[in-house]
Amino acid sequence: MEIKAFKAYRFNEAVVGDVGSCIAPPYDVIDADLQDRLYKKSKYNIAQITKGKTGPSDSPDNNQYTRAAKLLNDWFQTGALKRDTNDSVYGYVQDFEIAGIKAQRLSFIALAKLEELGKNIKPHEYTLTGPKADRLNLRRATKASFGLIFMLYQDAKNVADKIVKKTMKQKPLIDFFDEQNVRHQLFAVTDNKDIDTITKMMGTQTCVIADGHHRYETALNYYKETGEPSAQYVLTAFVNAKQKGLLILATHRLIQNVKNFDGKNFIADLKKDFDLTTFAFDNEKSKQQARQKMSDKMKAEFDADKNAFGIYTADGAFYVAVLKDKHFMDAVAPDKSEHWKSLDVAVLHKLIIEKHLGIDEKGLAEGGNIEYVKDTGEGIDDSVNQIDKGAKQAALFMNPTKMKQIEMVTATGERMPQKSTFFYPKVYTGLVINKH
Repeated sequence: MEIKAFKAYRFNEAVVGDVGSCIAPPYDVIDADLQDRLYKKSKYNIAQITKGKTGPSDSPDNNQYTRAAKLLNDWFQTGALKRDTNDSVYGYVQDFEIAGIKAQRLSFIALAKLEELGKNIKPHEYTLTGPKADRLNLRRATKASFGLIFMLYQDAKNVADKIVKKTMKQKPLIDFFDEQNVRHQLFAVTDNKDIDTITKMMGTQTCVIADGHHRYETALNYYKETGEPSAQYVLTAFVNAKQKGLLILATHRLIQNVKNFDGKNFIADLKKDFDLTTFAFDNEKSKQQARQKMSDKMKAEFDADKNAFGIYTADGAFYVAVLKDKHFMDAVAPDKSEHWKSLDVAVLHKLIIEKHLGIDEKGLAEGGNIEYVKDTGEGIDDSVNQIDKGAKQAALFMNPTKMKQIEMVTATGERMPQKSTFFYPKVYTGLVINKH
């Protein structure tokens, strides 16, 4: 993996005021409500470029992409964005708390040389054409990259992590808390010796894209389209997979718009392939106890390396479904490796969503039957509420994918189903910008 330091454009506190109010989550997790909140935070919030609003009067000459290009140029002209004077690798530190446990994830930001996926850079999930077309249009208009690719590498010696920790003794370039109370700090590694050490260490690395598959493929397509030498490199945050702060959370599924769906028939049908444990309830207190028993049972099965899922259909019980025989996957995924077939998300999609709910790969791609829920905050309780209100038909709760599973599947050259992993916290957009 070839990387290099660069002079980033960053928000200029003297012009924009609070720099933290200018930073935003990745474009693909910004819904309409969050978009409005980010816009109100600051007229310089990067979401106004990465997640531009559309309108009925939009035209080829006036649309979210042309407006983004104009806004970016205005920020350059007014000095709201100012380029650093020294080539740097940037230390990116995120402090967070999950389930009462405090953690810290270290990464470094550099430019990664683009290459075809497969040899030195391995994807782990599939992509969709829609998001790639959207990102390509934005890049064509702005000739810049804003969002970070999140890549994993493995270094037991912690070479880069030690340098980032040393750099943390300096005053941070950026220091702010996001809406999930995650602290984001950015530091500049400018010492040539430190930069060379990191560059040399990365030269022998094979990396896995943890998040940002659409952004990576878009960057590669843009480079092929333009041939611009500066477009051959892409903004990337590199995370050492050996560190304790690397956390993967689950992504649950809410089922909707399935014709003739009947919760009792669904549960009964699952018994063909799964052993079901029922946690019934008859009041609010026992409901919370049943929900907790479901979660505890799921975790116990997860620790025993079994494929287990929580299910709720508003029929007076929570369920845990445990796959009876791993060989059941052979019939529905004969062309996949044993590592792929052992994934919870593969079992869920093939043996529950596809076989028992009738939602095939085309239906998944169209996106009308499944809503994805991140396992943060009140995700499970909110999902249960949606089922109770009749807004959704069923909730399928998952355990997180294990890091060793990602390593094994990517080593075979395979990709996991979409939304297989949720690396928490997200790497934010607008900390650094690279202009082609």
